Amino acid sequence: MLNVYAHLLKFSVHRLFQALLSVLRYCILGVLTLVLLFAHLPVPYTGVMLERQLSAWFAGKDQYQPQHQWRPLAQISPNLLQAVVAAEDQKFLQHSGFDLQAIEKALVYNSKGRKIRGASTISQQTAKNVFLWTGRSWVRKGLESGFTLLLEGAWGKGRILEVYLNSVEFGPGVFGAEAAAQRYFGISAAKLSRQQAALLAAVLPNPHRFLVQAPSPYLRKRQQWIQKQMQQLAPVHRQLQ
Repeated sequence: MLNVYAHLLKFSVHRLFQALLSVLRYCILGVLTLVLLFAHLPVPYTGVMLERQLSAWFAGKDQYQPQHQWRPLAQISPNLLQAVVAAEDQKFLQHSGFDLQAIEKALVYNSKGRKIRGASTISQQTAKNVFLWTGRSWVRKGLESGFTLLLEGAWGKGRILEVYLNSVEFGPGVFGAEAAAQRYFGISAAKLSRQQAALLAAVLPNPHRFLVQAPSPYLRKRQQWIQKQMQQLAPVHRQLQ
């Protein structure tokens, strides 16, 4: 009788293992399909949008309505391309998804027990925004790294920047350049000036704390720093052509 039970247990464990492998295979296939589709099609909804929506529902905010309008890169002001690269990832066009120097500096800084400093590139942020969620965990960082490699290989720099500018959150519930330009300045993303683009880029570290519509002295100082950095960088839109 014990042999029968042992055999049944072994059979059940084997079937469970096979089922888990099947689920994993389908998940990987689904991820690869989405990555390839989004290499060409507009991204209508993202992981972070879903996270914000769920948080609003759980908080009882039934009226939460995220703002998002997709625009191709050609319809977004070159000033905003320049501003986000200057502010978030000045080596964006040179690295392969990860800025190793920035990661090393962040590790040294964080090891001293100070406020945690990140080192995510635009490629990593795009991977997180589209496919994952916010917050800090080794699981998310591991998944983010895998997605980053996929995006660098399947999309290329121009597409990564295009999706980033259409998915990044510029304020509570305001996703993408077009929604931000219309919400805060009453214009299309194509008409953003250098000053406006720098202000939008200035809030990106924390768009729920730093507000475009009510810029603090710190935010204005950061805006000015970004404008100076924009002048020193080679034109991003020309390098993508």
